[in-house]
Amino acid sequence: MSKYIHKSHNVTVLMYHIVLPAKYRRTVFDDSVDGVLTAVCLEIELRYQVKFLEIGTDKDHVRFLVQSVSTYSVTKIVTLIKSLTAREIFRRCPQVKKSLWGGEFWTDGYFASTVGKHGDEQMIGRYVKNQGNEYHKLHSDHQLALF
Repeated sequence: MSKYIHKSHNVTVLMYHIVLPAKYRRTVFDDSVDGVLTAVCLEIELRYQVKFLEIGTDKDHVRFLVQSVSTYSVTKIVTLIKSLTAREIFRRCPQVKKSLWGGEFWTDGYFASTVGKHGDEQMIGRYVKNQGNEYHKLHSDHQLALF
């Protein structure tokens, strides 16, 4: 569950629904890649002011429900997630790099929307779950630690 984040001069509860497709919309997510993705995201939580409330895959893309602070733009959050997860997935799962012809892991684009006034976390969580055909929830943590 998200909570208000209290900083020295502001209080926020900023959550984003982010969708990142794999390059060429390739089916690259399997159990090993899912495990690496989850582990890297949980490591990101330890080093940055980003909290992963939910992570789920659907063969060729990943959906995140993320909470962060106001000093992090959506672009910064997406860039952080893309760069660190791609590097570690390629390092720990070399077969993925081969299936993507040695190129990039993520597409250049992404989808991001805010979660707030017109929908709550549970509604967005259900929406994320009901997208696609074979959604696999990899991580769910609704207990927010203060940054």
